[in-house]
Amino acid sequence: MTLSLPVSGSLRNRLVVTLIGGAAILALLLFFAVRNYATQVAQQGQDNILGASIASILDAATIREGQVEIDIPYASFSMLSTTSDDRIFYAIYQDDTFLSGYPKLTVTLDQIRGFQTTTFRGETVRLVTANRTLIGIDKRTQIRVALAQTQDALSGTLAQISRNAALFGAGFFAFAATLSFWATSTTIGQLQRLTNSVTRRGPEDLSPFRKPVPAEMAPLVISLNSLMGRLDQSLSQSEDFIAEAAHRVRTPLATVRSYAEATLQRVDKEENRQAMRSMVRAIDESSRAAGQLLDHAMITFRADHLDRQDIDLVALVNDLVVRLTPIAEMKDLELCLHGDATVAYSGDPILIQNAVRNLIDNALKYAPSESAVNIAVTATPDIQIKVSDTGPGFPTEEVDTLASRFKRGKNSEGTIGSGLGLTIAIDVAKAHGGDLVLSNGPEGGACATLLL
Repeated sequence: MTLSLPVSGSLRNRLVVTLIGGAAILALLLFFAVRNYATQVAQQGQDNILGASIASILDAATIREGQVEIDIPYASFSMLSTTSDDRIFYAIYQDDTFLSGYPKLTVTLDQIRGFQTTTFRGETVRLVTANRTLIGIDKRTQIRVALAQTQDALSGTLAQISRNAALFGAGFFAFAATLSFWATSTTIGQLQRLTNSVTRRGPEDLSPFRKPVPAEMAPLVISLNSLMGRLDQSLSQSEDFIAEAAHRVRTPLATVRSYAEATLQRVDKEENRQAMRSMVRAIDESSRAAGQLLDHAMITFRADHLDRQDIDLVALVNDLVVRLTPIAEMKDLELCLHGDATVAYSGDPILIQNAVRNLIDNALKYAPSESAVNIAVTATPDIQIKVSDTGPGFPTEEVDTLASRFKRGKNSEGTIGSGLGLTIAIDVAKAHGGDLVLSNGPEGGACATLLL
């Protein structure tokens, strides 16, 4: 029987989502950190070159014969050359007078040297400004220089760095995601192995788990071991109770029946004799019902705890036939056992004998007087025990439901029974991996086949 339990999502999926989510955040942080650091390094490199270039221009400024002369070195601009052929703009001022370059490139910073990113002629440029004070014999003047360079090469470099950072971040994310799946599978695998260990156990195996488990799973395993210990104790108590109940119920009923039969022999009035017969019949019905209820409870318990033994089914059934022969003779019936000489089987002898006894008992109830009940035990094509009689047979329209608990056929009126005999037989068959097949013989009579 499969139990349906409410679930609140997958623990594996939660772990995967948490780990992958964390990996995604780390990948994004890594991308922006690498990109920003690379941008700072690249910008610092351009600034250093611009600073060296403007310093060389200022170093070239001199005062001769009272006039300021600036011979711009070739290296000042050549050091700014890039693979993208960035454009260079400059402006030189003496005090507030424009001397050379691009007049609209104004000096906006007053500090000795400053860098800024601005827009000039519709292009984004990196601008550096610096000044130098020249002192002549009778003259003191300040030279200010502004030098700007477009950032095409820097933009290309930053784009390449961004792509590399993105690829690195994606690779890191993929690695982290793979690691997350592996870590999750490894973690959940411990729980799955415990689940498989529980699933593979047979119903009769209630021994505690001894294999080492992770510390986080130890409380679960301890609780599970404790539950199985309590269950094992409860099942043992149930088995003892069933055995004791069977003894305590059957013995008083048998005693009451004996007294009722003895009383019947001493009663003279017909109406009293009829009452005593009704009493005996009621006691028989109660005894049979109580016995079969206890048998069914015992079989239900033992079905999950089969005491399998190597037995000879022919010898087991023959012993049962010998014990039931006196009852059959009282009803002018004959029990005939035939089939194979021996049939070896590994099963629970108590359950099998109980099932066969109920099948024979059913046959004895419905078989007509001076007829035979045939019991066949064979090993081919399958191991089976077949009990057949020459009575009225099973009602055709009810044959599929007669093995249900407390279900009796329409032809059972006036016959003592509880409706559990066939139920017990089919439960025993299924406990041994078999089935119970009910059919009617070609010449009449019922046939019950216990397949093992």
